[in-house]
Amino acid sequence: MKKIGIIMGSDSDLPIVKKAIDTLNAFGIPNEVHVYSAHRTPEEARDFARSARQNGYGAIIAAAGMAAHLAGAIAANTTLPVIGIPCASTNLDGIDALLSTVQMPSGIPVATVAINGAVNAALLCVQILAVTDEELARKLDEKRENDRKAVLEKDAALLAKLNQ
Repeated sequence: MKKIGIIMGSDSDLPIVKKAIDTLNAFGIPNEVHVYSAHRTPEEARDFARSARQNGYGAIIAAAGMAAHLAGAIAANTTLPVIGIPCASTNLDGIDALLSTVQMPSGIPVATVAINGAVNAALLCVQILAVTDEELARKLDEKRENDRKAVLEKDAALLAKLNQ
């Protein structure tokens, strides 16, 4: 099975990124996490991206706040799918990171999830790998069904509470 690379611009992003790690682990998908900055360690970020396919990665998650050029810097150096997680900061609540991550030029796509949307970034990676992995596809279907049941249980509990 291909592994997922998870790159964060700062170790302060770990509380957000941990949700992606946990989600990938729940699906049994190997992952590797690094701190590389598009601005402070551009060579290391570039080298990781350029060698990712040969090193067994199937997709890369890049999480960064503020200027948030990390996902674009990674995507510029690989043709693997790159999923950007814009991370909220104290200045603009993550809107700056969202715009920096989502506004990529033609030819260098970055799939972008919600601000702090690490779970969806991981699930998108699972979906990408599930295109050629029936077991992962089955696990995704199972998760969706469990999520559906959880919502219906909450609905029933709410109705019971309101109709006392």
